[in-house]
Amino acid sequence: MTGVVPRRRLPRIIPFLFAALGLLPTVSHAQSSNPHASGATAIYTTRTGDTLYDVADRYLRDPRDWTVLRALNHVADPLHLQPGAQLRLPVALLKQEPRDARVVAVSGPAAHAFRQNPFVPVTVGMVLVEGDRVRTGHNGFMTLELDDGSHVSVPQDSTIEIGTLRQTVLTGSKDRVIELKQGEVDSEVNHATKKDDRFQIRSPSVVAGVRGTRFRVSYDGDEQSTAVGVLDGAVGVDAARMRPRAPGVPLQASTQLIGAHYGSVTRSTGGVGGPVALLPAPALADPGKVQDEKDVAFDLVPDANARAYRVQIARDADLFDLIRDQRVSMTHASFGDLPDGNYFVRIASIDGIGLEGLPQTYAFERRQFGLDVSAGPRAGSRDFEFRWLASRTGVETRFRFVLATTADLREPLVDRTDLAAGQIVVSDLPPGVYYWTVIAEQFDNGKLYQKGSSIRSFTLAR
Repeated sequence: MTGVVPRRRLPRIIPFLFAALGLLPTVSHAQSSNPHASGATAIYTTRTGDTLYDVADRYLRDPRDWTVLRALNHVADPLHLQPGAQLRLPVALLKQEPRDARVVAVSGPAAHAFRQNPFVPVTVGMVLVEGDRVRTGHNGFMTLELDDGSHVSVPQDSTIEIGTLRQTVLTGSKDRVIELKQGEVDSEVNHATKKDDRFQIRSPSVVAGVRGTRFRVSYDGDEQSTAVGVLDGAVGVDAARMRPRAPGVPLQASTQLIGAHYGSVTRSTGGVGGPVALLPAPALADPGKVQDEKDVAFDLVPDANARAYRVQIARDADLFDLIRDQRVSMTHASFGDLPDGNYFVRIASIDGIGLEGLPQTYAFERRQFGLDVSAGPRAGSRDFEFRWLASRTGVETRFRFVLATTADLREPLVDRTDLAAGQIVVSDLPPGVYYWTVIAEQFDNGKLYQKGSSIRSFTLAR
C-alpha cells in the first residue's frame, strides 16, 4: 500500500501540495482577494483534528475561501490548527442552509406552485420552500408557520412568493423575505434573537422590515400603492427601488420607522408615506349575541372617522385559521350560513386613505335555532289556534306563549310558561286587536338558550 493515498485524504493533501508548490488557487470574487473587505466576522473555536480546509468546507459557501481564512487569521500551517484557537470567519462568506415553512391552516381556494410549475391545491401540513408561490382566491385563506414559530397569513385574493428562507451556519441568523405580488399578507414575527436576523415583506413599491412585531402589508396593483399597519413593535419602511437593507442594519436606518398603532401609505407617485395614527378599534353592538339566525351577521357601533369596516371570522383567536372576510361601507356585515360551533370575529375601522385600524376580537357561538309560528281561527267556532315549531330538534324544549291587547305585552291576557307541545287554543276572544309571541327555551350542554318569535298581531272583527 506504500505510495497509495487514501481517497478520503485527498481534500486535505491537495491544498497542502498546492501551498508547498506556491500554486494557491485563484479566487475570483473581490471579497476573497481582500479578506478584510467582508466586514463583520463570526468566531469559530477550533477542535482537535480541525484543519483550515475542514473549517472552510463546513462553514463557507466556497471551500476555496480557506485562503481568505488563512490570510485573515494569519495561519501558518492550514493542516494543523491549535485546539481552542479562535478563528474569524467573514459573515458574508458563510454558508446558508435552506429552511422551510409549514402550512398550518387553509380554508377555501388556496394553491401553490414551485417557481414556474403549475399551481396545485394547498393542504394542511404541506411544506413550502424558497421559490414557492402562493395564491388565494375569493374566500380562500392560508397561514404558514416558520421554523422559529413566526406566522405569515395570506388572506383572500392575494399572491405571495417566498423569496428567501435561509439560516446561516455557525451564527444561526435567519433571513426571511416574502414577496407580496397582490393583496395582503399579515405577519406575526417572533422577536429576532440574532443581530443579523432579517424579516422583510417586499411589495412592488416598498420594503417593510421588522425584528419582531405584528404587522400587515397590503398592495393594490390598480393604484400601485402599499399600506403598512403596525399593531406591535416597529417596522422600517423603504422604497422598493432603494437597495434593500442588509441583515444587521438597524431599523432606525430606514426611510420611515413606523411604530405600534401607526401605519403608512406609499403611492407610486411619491416617496414613502409618513406615519399616520391608526383608528381605534370599533365595538360590536351586541357582543354576547348567540348567532342563531339562518345567516351569521354582525352590527357594529358606528365610528364617525371610519370610511368603511373590515369584519373577519376565524376558528381561532389569533385569526390564523380564517374562513370569512368582508369589507363593508355600512355598520352591518352578513356572512350567510355557518356550521354550528365556536368562532371568533375581528373587526376594524378603515380610514379615508385606506389604512385599516386597530382590531378588536370577540368570541361568539354559532347555534342555529329557528322558530316558525302561525295562527288562525278554527272554522265554525270562536276559537283561535296558535302553532309553532322549533327547528332544532333532539333537545328538550319548553315554550312560553304570551297574548295581549297592546304591542308591549305588558298586561297579557294569556301568559303560559309551561307548554311542551307546539300549539295552544284560546277561546271566546272578544272582537279587537291582539298581539302575541312565542319564546322557546332549550337547556343544552349546561347553557340556557332562548329564541323568541317576532311580536305578531291579528284583528277579530265584530
